[in-house]
Amino acid sequence: MTHLFIFGLGYTAKRIAASAKAAGWTVNATGSDGDVEFADRESVIAALEKASHVLSSVPPDRESGLDPVLDAYGRDFPRAWYGYLSSTGVYGDTGGAWVDEASPTGSGRRTARSDADALWLKLGARVFRLPGIYGPGRSILDRVQDGKAHRIDLPGQVFSRVHVDDIASGVMAALTSEAPSGAYNLADNLPCSQNVLVEYACDLLGVEPPPLQSIEEAGLSPMARGFYAENRRVANGKARRVLGWEPAYPTYREGLLDLF
Repeated sequence: MTHLFIFGLGYTAKRIAASAKAAGWTVNATGSDGDVEFADRESVIAALEKASHVLSSVPPDRESGLDPVLDAYGRDFPRAWYGYLSSTGVYGDTGGAWVDEASPTGSGRRTARSDADALWLKLGARVFRLPGIYGPGRSILDRVQDGKAHRIDLPGQVFSRVHVDDIASGVMAALTSEAPSGAYNLADNLPCSQNVLVEYACDLLGVEPPPLQSIEEAGLSPMARGFYAENRRVANGKARRVLGWEPAYPTYREGLLDLF
C-alpha cells in the first residue's frame, strides 16, 4: 500500500508529492494547494486512516512554539510510516565545525524547532534535517537578479545547502526502503560561504558582484541576521550510507548551473 498523506503542501513538499505521484503513489495533502482542509478534523482523520505513510512539513507555531500537526492530530495518527521535515538549525552554532546526526541539538536559536524535532523522533519518525533549500524560483540567482543579494564581511562563515529535488529523492529513498526511524541530514557535499555562492551566481549571470559589507551596512532583516548568527558544516554520510541517497547536485555549482 503506497498512500502518502502530507501535512503542509509547501515548496518542498510539492516536489516530494510530485515524485511520489510519478512513482505511482496516491497522495493527499493539506495546504493551500492540497485537497484536504487542515481544520476539517473529519476529513483529516479520514485521510489519515487511508494513509500508509504520513509526512509533515509544517514548522512549529511562532507564537506558541507548539507543533500544529502533533498538537491537533498526534493522538489520531494510524500505525504508519512517519516523516518530518526539520532543519539543521537544531544543531545551533558550531563555529564552522561539522555536525552529524549524533551531534547535540537544542542549543541554537530555533528551540521550538528542536523541540518538534525531538517529539517526532520520539514518535518513531524519519526526521529529515534540512539546511538552506534552493531550487527553481528560489535561489541565489533570483536574489542577484532582484538586487537582493549581499556579500557580508564575515571571514570563516560557512553554510550548507541542498537542492529541493535532492530533498525529494532523499525522502523517496526513505519512503521506499526499510530505513529505520531516526534523523537524516539531507545536505550537499560542499558547504561554503554565502559570498562564494553570490560570486558564482554573478559569474553565471555576467554581472558584477555586490560590494562587501558589514551586517550593519547591509541593513539585513532580523531573520537574515539570524541566518548569519550560526556557522556550521552539515555532514550527509548517514543518509548516503543508510538510504543509499546520492545528491544529483553534489555542490552548489551543479545546482546553480542547472537552474541557470
